[in-house]
Amino acid sequence: MMFDRSDHLGRVAHPEWYILVQDLVVHNVKLKRVLIDGGSALNILFTKTLDKIQIPRSKMKSSSAPFHRVVPMISSMLLGQISLPVTFGLGIISRQNICFEVADFEEAYYAILGRPALAKFIVVPYYTYLMLKMPSQQRVISLRSDVKQAVTSDKESCEMTQSHGRALDQQEVRLVASTSHEGELPAKKILKSRESDAKTKKIPLDQANPSKTTIIGAELDCK
Repeated sequence: MMFDRSDHLGRVAHPEWYILVQDLVVHNVKLKRVLIDGGSALNILFTKTLDKIQIPRSKMKSSSAPFHRVVPMISSMLLGQISLPVTFGLGIISRQNICFEVADFEEAYYAILGRPALAKFIVVPYYTYLMLKMPSQQRVISLRSDVKQAVTSDKESCEMTQSHGRALDQQEVRLVASTSHEGELPAKKILKSRESDAKTKKIPLDQANPSKTTIIGAELDCK
């Protein structure tokens, strides 16, 4: 499978900046916004997708492996695994049963196809041209990503990530507020104040007027 200048997108500045998004048929239901992610070691399906294709949770198998989400330092537990038929293309170009890890959080995509699915379909993604190529019995099939849909999906995904990050910050602020007492200084400030007091001392400037004082280092002589 070869890529050449004939595959190049016209009138798209910096095509390598965009993500690869495809419309796929999963369990006989056409899904838009399926992210093709060659950097992912998992095929991920979201609970909203299970609802859309009307598959009950009872069809899932157990899964206990955690994975890291798009939000830094945040991990999630997978709800389970499920194997579903996936079809590339408008017609039945290629059909395979793909094992998905089911995740319960909001995303702009209905599913993410990672390396396991790409290897099973023998799909070669090329991000510069926003294109996938895969073999069929007669010829090599080329599938183009929808640029407008890719931009919209990526924007929504970023907004969801930022919104979730703000929610985490607000939750942390509420937690700190609920566990602190009014007027109580943080421990670090108290410690710093005590250290400061220990390193200085007050000395009188005028013996006749004790209110006139100054602060010098504790190790200095009063003279």
